[in-house]
Amino acid sequence: MVLLVYVDDIILAGNNHDECTAFKRYLHECFHIKDLGSLKFFLGIEVARLRIGISLCQKKYALDILAETGLLGSNPAETPMKQGHKLALAEGKEIDGAAYRQLVCRLIYLTITRLEISYLVHVLSQFAQVPRKEYFEAAMRVVGYIKGSPGQGILLRSNCDLRLGAYYDSDWVSCPITRRLVSGYFITIRESPISWKMKKQSTVSRLSAEVEYRAMAAVMSELVWLKSLLTSFLVDHRQLMELFCDNQSAIHIVVNPVFHEQTKHFEIDCHFFREQVQTRNIVMAHIRSQFQPADIFTKALARQQFHFLLGKLGIHDVFAPT
Repeated sequence: MVLLVYVDDIILAGNNHDECTAFKRYLHECFHIKDLGSLKFFLGIEVARLRIGISLCQKKYALDILAETGLLGSNPAETPMKQGHKLALAEGKEIDGAAYRQLVCRLIYLTITRLEISYLVHVLSQFAQVPRKEYFEAAMRVVGYIKGSPGQGILLRSNCDLRLGAYYDSDWVSCPITRRLVSGYFITIRESPISWKMKKQSTVSRLSAEVEYRAMAAVMSELVWLKSLLTSFLVDHRQLMELFCDNQSAIHIVVNPVFHEQTKHFEIDCHFFREQVQTRNIVMAHIRSQFQPADIFTKALARQQFHFLLGKLGIHDVFAPT
């Protein structure tokens, strides 16, 4: 009996040619690989045309969305959603659900590289079951924003010190119907975003600190996991990880060693926080609300504030004038 093992194509990248050569030799001994030489194309784009660290493939996908849905003629927009929208209270005419869901599904996929539209796509996806005219108009505005910045994407910088940091924000009034807290965070290696998420809490809580702590505990767990991942890559991460929050009371609860009636329901999360802070693994820092980039994940912002925070997310437009 002959056992055949098939291994898919892989791309090997590194800044040490000798190490790469040794690794290819090791793979060849294990799997008898075929070296195809230097990379010529990546995701359908010539490597020679790529600017290092910029996800240009998302430009092609953004334009594909417009073409496939017949929206190439959409008017460009400076922001993806109007500030102070009342979509949750919309009572307009119901529209074709299939077309709306098709568009929203494409926008969801685009959030893989366009993190700044995560909150807006989250809002639009809640109305996929019974879409109305107002929802489709809001989705068209997101499409117009994409059309106005097709070359925008994530910039992964090569000159950073690999220090992990996170920004966390929450909002209690994003959903006027359920009044559930919407939280969002994004994690960076210095100025390069590597992980982000926004979520509406599954239950309503009368105590804001409890919900915030449970959400922040998830962010801190993600930081701890990412540090262990870097360690598995032989990256020695000795610096303090930073968690920036604009909630002063949350920071005070972490520092206060005494538990009381208001904190007993989330005492385990408090213990987890304090353990990470006391072991000098993570430091919590306050950031003023107007400088909190995670605001983009919890609410629709005005044009000036949106673009100000966009610059803090590590987003770069390859077609912007230098």
